[in-house]
Amino acid sequence: MPAATHCPYCALQCAMTLVPNPQGPAPVRVEPRMFPTNRGGLCTKGWTSVELLATPDRLTAPLIREQGGLRPATWDEALDRIAAQLRAIRREDGPDAVAVFGGGGLTNEKAYLLGKFARLALGTSRIDYNGRFCMASAAAAGNRAFGIDRGLPFPVDDLDGADAILLLGSNAAATMPPLLSHLAGARAEGGLIVVDPRRSQTAQLTADGAGLHLQPAPGSDLVVLLGLTHIVLAEGHADLDYLAARTVGVDEVRRSVAAWWPERVQAATGVPVALLRATARRLAASRNAFILTGRGVEQHIDGTDTVTAAINLALVLGLPGTSGSGYGTLTGQGNGQGGREHGQKCDQLPGYRRIADPAHRAAVAAVWGVDPATLPGPGVPAVELLGLLGARGGVRALLVHGANVVVSGPDVARTRAGLAALDLLVVCDFVLSETAALADVVLPVTQWAEEEGTMTNLEGRIIRRRRALDPPDGVRSELEILADLAARLDAPSAWPTDPAAVFAELARASAGGLADYSGLSHELLDAQLEEGIAAHWPYPTGSTGTPRLFLERFGHADGRARLIAVRPRELDRGDAGATPVSRAVGQGEPSADLTLITGRLLEHYQSGAQSRRVPELSAAQPRARAELHPATAACLGVAEGDAIVLRNGRGAVRAVALLAERIRMDTVFLPFHFPDEECANLLTAAVVDPVSGMPEFKRTAVTVTRERSSESGSAA
Repeated sequence: MPAATHCPYCALQCAMTLVPNPQGPAPVRVEPRMFPTNRGGLCTKGWTSVELLATPDRLTAPLIREQGGLRPATWDEALDRIAAQLRAIRREDGPDAVAVFGGGGLTNEKAYLLGKFARLALGTSRIDYNGRFCMASAAAAGNRAFGIDRGLPFPVDDLDGADAILLLGSNAAATMPPLLSHLAGARAEGGLIVVDPRRSQTAQLTADGAGLHLQPAPGSDLVVLLGLTHIVLAEGHADLDYLAARTVGVDEVRRSVAAWWPERVQAATGVPVALLRATARRLAASRNAFILTGRGVEQHIDGTDTVTAAINLALVLGLPGTSGSGYGTLTGQGNGQGGREHGQKCDQLPGYRRIADPAHRAAVAAVWGVDPATLPGPGVPAVELLGLLGARGGVRALLVHGANVVVSGPDVARTRAGLAALDLLVVCDFVLSETAALADVVLPVTQWAEEEGTMTNLEGRIIRRRRALDPPDGVRSELEILADLAARLDAPSAWPTDPAAVFAELARASAGGLADYSGLSHELLDAQLEEGIAAHWPYPTGSTGTPRLFLERFGHADGRARLIAVRPRELDRGDAGATPVSRAVGQGEPSADLTLITGRLLEHYQSGAQSRRVPELSAAQPRARAELHPATAACLGVAEGDAIVLRNGRGAVRAVALLAERIRMDTVFLPFHFPDEECANLLTAAVVDPVSGMPEFKRTAVTVTRERSSESGSAA
């Protein structure tokens, strides 16, 4: 039977129907389905997503490491070994010697049960997830400004009516192409404004009068936003009535941006004064304007402050909570929103409750049937957690679900060393990913089309993932795995394995929280197909959901949004290993430092563990290609297609040179989807934003050299 479901990749969660295809290369085929985010369209990843279901290296039996290699094992053998080692480690060094690392691609049900498992079955505070690499700064900024973190606090099709959209740090044309249809209205009005150090595919959409492209030096977005806010205030474009009625803190922000006059901003960022003024005036003159941020401005050690500056600009213009306008952030991972709402983050319990709040602990403990005092306190964020692996007094055992940390985390060499020092590494995956290949025990799990559940997309809309086919023999759901381990560890509470039952428990545990799902069920969500239910949280019992937040009040107790004064850090930030934004390529010196920015390609996704296994996608982008400006390449003696090496004190990455005038001359771009010697995160530093814990992925100092033939062999 056809199954109405959603794409396994990004947070647009584009709708599709999976239809049996017994004669095809995969057991099902994709047919388009109308849905507000994608309107029947899909990108190349969505169209080819079913090929993952037939990947020849699919795991169908547990693997156990013995004598340096992995051998097949029975489920009982694998789970008994895991439970015995976990018991021993906890007995010897306490529960925090065991850690859990989750993923933003897990269903809400799996994310919820994983958080419950960590705190009840393991008793550990040490749980976090790869969303810390993706959404943490936007979440932190949203919480402190609005009192609530929801990526888009409005339906994505509200963007259709915009006559101006300021898009910072997102190459949506490559990361979520169906979103472009929602930018068409702003483009037609000449109001699409893109801020990006590269003239990316998205920035190119501003050509021919469709908008503006601001091309600041990497890491200087905060200064750009301070300058835009300065212009809005100085030229009298602020919505003073809105500020007086709905916000606090504008006077502090006014003082903080006074020093960032346009000429100073131009000197610090490279963005011309005329472009700064045109941007501010265009936003101020628009009837319906939106400001959207993405990872490019968030994955910095001042990412939270940069997003805060974007929110300040939106508030000064009177956009959030105004019909037809607003601020939002473009969530990256498929369940990046839901994955951080229900217990994977180190400081949160289901429903976006704070684990340190006694009332919040009591509410969740009551659902779980345990004493609140037995719940551990807050843990540590992902980068700090990875730094504890194998350390004295740190983590001895790690359970990984839905993540590939030896490709996606910063300072990969450090992470590899930490994993090697563990007593026990357990990885749940459907293939032998780069992280799974290092594990002591590998557990084969279901894929997206083989399971039931829910996801929460970038709009805060809860949607149904429906099973289209049975998993291979020998493969289990993580819900079953967690329940089996909980039983072996004598964990308190109930451990349902039916996704609908797990969701029902999640709904009860979220009741009264910011992310309240208590009015929802699988049954109600299944009616969405026939009745058109738009299930945006909060969705408390008896409600019809909340497609648009903030129309009447913000999430703080007084109902007002907070403008928070922020300032740039010292631009030459040695802690990130980055060069000053004003530094250019040095007079033809082959060893001149460049600023590395990392990002995504259209054909690949995250660590590439999925997309690199799809032949069409892999053939289109088989290797890491480093993008350089032709003038920079000439200074370095590099030609198109040359094998090159990017180096710094943390490591070296091999890539193929791609010359393009769309990138700044002081910058090199490298995709982060590739493993081993092409892994971009061999170069990035394990330094983080002090508020969000997000790593600095977008500004790293590197040298680039042409690889000598004796080094490269057949690399070219």
